[in-house]
Amino acid sequence: MKFRIFSCVALATVAAAACSSSRTQSGYSASSSAAPAPAAGRPDPRIGLHAGWFNAEQAAWNMRLVSNTPPSPEFINRSEPGDFRFINSDLSFRGTYAIQGNFNGVQVWDISNPKIPKLYKAFVCPGSQSDVSVYRNLLFVSGEALNGRTDCGTQGVNDTVSHDRLRGIRVFDATDLANPKPLANVQTCRGSHTHTVVTSPTDTDNVYIYVSGSAPVRSMNELPGCSVGQQDANPNTALFQIEVIQVTLAHPEQAHVVSSPRIFQDLTEAPTHPAAPEDIAEAKREADSARVAGGFTAVIKGQRDTTPIILGPNFVRTRLDSIVKARGGTGTPTAADTATLRTNAQQIVDLIVNPPNRTGPRPGPTQCHDITVYPAIGLAGGACGGYGLLLDIHDVANPRRIGAVADSNFSFWHSATFNNDGTKMLFSDEWGGGLQPRCRTTDKPEWGADAIFTLNGGNLKFTSYYKLPVAQTRFENCVAHNGTLIPVPGRDVMAQGWYQGGVSVFDWTDPAHPKEIAYFDRGPMDSTKLVGAGSWSAYWYNGYIVSSEIARGLDIFELTPNALLTQNEIDAAKLIHFDYLNAQDQQKLVWPASFVVARAYLDQLARSNGLPTARINATRDALSRAEKASGQAQRDALSQLATQLNTDARNSTDQAKVQLLIGVVKDLGK
Repeated sequence: MKFRIFSCVALATVAAAACSSSRTQSGYSASSSAAPAPAAGRPDPRIGLHAGWFNAEQAAWNMRLVSNTPPSPEFINRSEPGDFRFINSDLSFRGTYAIQGNFNGVQVWDISNPKIPKLYKAFVCPGSQSDVSVYRNLLFVSGEALNGRTDCGTQGVNDTVSHDRLRGIRVFDATDLANPKPLANVQTCRGSHTHTVVTSPTDTDNVYIYVSGSAPVRSMNELPGCSVGQQDANPNTALFQIEVIQVTLAHPEQAHVVSSPRIFQDLTEAPTHPAAPEDIAEAKREADSARVAGGFTAVIKGQRDTTPIILGPNFVRTRLDSIVKARGGTGTPTAADTATLRTNAQQIVDLIVNPPNRTGPRPGPTQCHDITVYPAIGLAGGACGGYGLLLDIHDVANPRRIGAVADSNFSFWHSATFNNDGTKMLFSDEWGGGLQPRCRTTDKPEWGADAIFTLNGGNLKFTSYYKLPVAQTRFENCVAHNGTLIPVPGRDVMAQGWYQGGVSVFDWTDPAHPKEIAYFDRGPMDSTKLVGAGSWSAYWYNGYIVSSEIARGLDIFELTPNALLTQNEIDAAKLIHFDYLNAQDQQKLVWPASFVVARAYLDQLARSNGLPTARINATRDALSRAEKASGQAQRDALSQLATQLNTDARNSTDQAKVQLLIGVVKDLGK
């Protein structure tokens, strides 16, 4: 997640990276999925849900809410819905525990009984956004905000430069999750908005962390070596890079930055799509009001629209300080100083966006938002501001870019997911930054969606988009966000959070035609104004979908059998057991030889008409007889079935699926 609002502009580096509502790339045509047909012509049940905080109306299809657990007392302000200090963020899992980040710290939930999760540990440690990961006995937490302290104190950091400030990765010994012990604070120049734990098959003594920082570069007086600037003018700039932290497992207290690969080298900024018409109109109204109230506004020239932005307090304060110093003064700026800034604000922004010494196109993104690694295939997907990157991570400490894709329909590349066999990639677009309504009836289905690519070597080929297939109101922040694969053998199925769009489960096995197969949604927090809430992330973990609800706590869901996802397929997915799970560290899914896996494949063949009905029924019967047998009798029955299926495969319309079924039958017969 990256909250971005029009009044946030820092403009310390490139204005477009700070507050532009759209940063996109050159394009592809849309191929959006359609909503499931409502029964008997009825509207989608998600439309018109009544608003409420913990009593909002709900709609569900092919899944059910098992439990909702409100935040613990120190992580909620019950008198102020949407209090920005207490946003629930991302999730990680270890054993029977769900570890939930929050802008105020971390909550650990015991989910051994999904119907009644219990708070196991809550420790306050402000700093936003507290992205969390685990590895063995270690817990890692991201920190980016200016108020984050190395000691997790709540008093904040008042000084502009302070060595008490934490912007980077906190490392804890979490052998006892009820009593995490701080081991190290690894400081980075831009803090850590998100991070990714990476393991190396060839380096078992260490674990690595890819740090994605998106905040302005901190002062070198606070962290030596930090500097800002364009690559051509400052080869040591802290922009245009990620940071790689090495954590030696024998001495995690010595964790340190080991490399800063410049994976954005030579990328250039591509054209953007404009904001939606109603958003342009609203931005102009806000800018007019800000000017009347004495605020400062400007436009970022070179965009496809000239939506005004409100210049934030950091921009205004630093420029006024410069004006005071330029005239040899000290102290509080005068009215004349303010008038000087007002006269020159647009020119200052123009110089930041287009420096006079720049030749050629503007540079591309300066940071990744999130990186998903797939160590088993040696690849990673970087959702990096204006691009989707493909990285070679065989040398884990030194990832290198081997591919890049751009899309004019994307605004902010947010996260990435591989399918299990590594032949496809899905990137999400967080258009609007997370706190904007981007699922309205007037919003284009290609914007704020997922983009699905096929993967062949280092080549990514666009195939289609998937967007939540039902409109949400203007009072619901909604856009594509975090999700994971659901381990259904033979299919690419994913659960994904859409903020106040709820949770959507969809099948993208056919990358050209993704299709929703289950959902859960609530009404908005408020029926009169936008109050931030909704599913930050929805992850499958050991048989359940667990969702971090920004304002409402922890949701746990269970899939229910239906024509699009059978009980056999759900039971086969439950065979995959994780000892721990970090969503951005994808592990290869390998299903054990099981009769339920065979039946799942058979259900899929029945759904696709991959075999004649008579052969489907005969194979079901043969599987049942074999399962009831034992010893040599069972092996003989399975051998006969495999032989028959080999014959069936010749005339099947889905030979690949029949071969998967044959493989399971043979494994069962060994």
